[in-house]
Amino acid sequence: MDTSNDYYAVLGVDSQASAGAIKAAFKKLALQYHPDVYKGTDAEERMRSLLKAYQTLSDPEARREYDALRRNGGRVDGAALRKERGPDRPGRFAFPDLQQTPTTSLSLSVDGIAYQLSSAQAESLKWDGFVRGRASTTAGGSYTCQRCHHSWKAAGGARPSLCPACHAGDWDEYLLLRCTHCRAVFSSKEIRDPLRGNNLYYPYDLFPLCPNCRRSQWCPAENMRVDALRAAAARRSALLWSAAIGVCVLLIALLALAVLR
Repeated sequence: MDTSNDYYAVLGVDSQASAGAIKAAFKKLALQYHPDVYKGTDAEERMRSLLKAYQTLSDPEARREYDALRRNGGRVDGAALRKERGPDRPGRFAFPDLQQTPTTSLSLSVDGIAYQLSSAQAESLKWDGFVRGRASTTAGGSYTCQRCHHSWKAAGGARPSLCPACHAGDWDEYLLLRCTHCRAVFSSKEIRDPLRGNNLYYPYDLFPLCPNCRRSQWCPAENMRVDALRAAAARRSALLWSAAIGVCVLLIALLALAVLR
């Protein structure tokens, strides 16, 4: 098998790796080869390969299809996995018109889930590139888990604390993202990072490239955050160099005084 298409080799994990191990491996490599960090000419190509591997292996059905092809010794590429539940399945992206001013409330469907955004949320999606929220209850007391997309009805009217299928406690939290290049709106099944105190993920943590057009620097708010972090790091580096030079000058002066005595 062509190892460039072996998604397990791309992520550096065993074929029996758990979902958690796959996620951790992807995050480590995504941070290492993020175009804002890794300056090689193949930065975006590396990220495309990592993103394709992660999207396939993190989707249980797509992973089963991939494993079947892999066992048969066939060359695996994106087209072979582009099925109803593959990474590029229809309906995964929405392309709403957000050019009207002022922005009005917005209805859209992503990954088979309907979202109703207020005008303020639509503005955030338009200018910041992402919006967080909690899913509302549909008519008849129906619920849909944002993590596993399981739908169910709950009796009694009380909001469920856990999804009955995947047992996620944050089943109703959603994160919608919008690419500034291709205008695609997509959702994230990942909300909180268990490796970082269960804090909220930043959009670039799992989407260093837009899943639709595969381009970097797709999120305005994240671009500003990353630029601020890089500027702060540059300032710290400059201060350290200044301090080091000052210490060297002081040592040279002390040495010169000692020699003159």
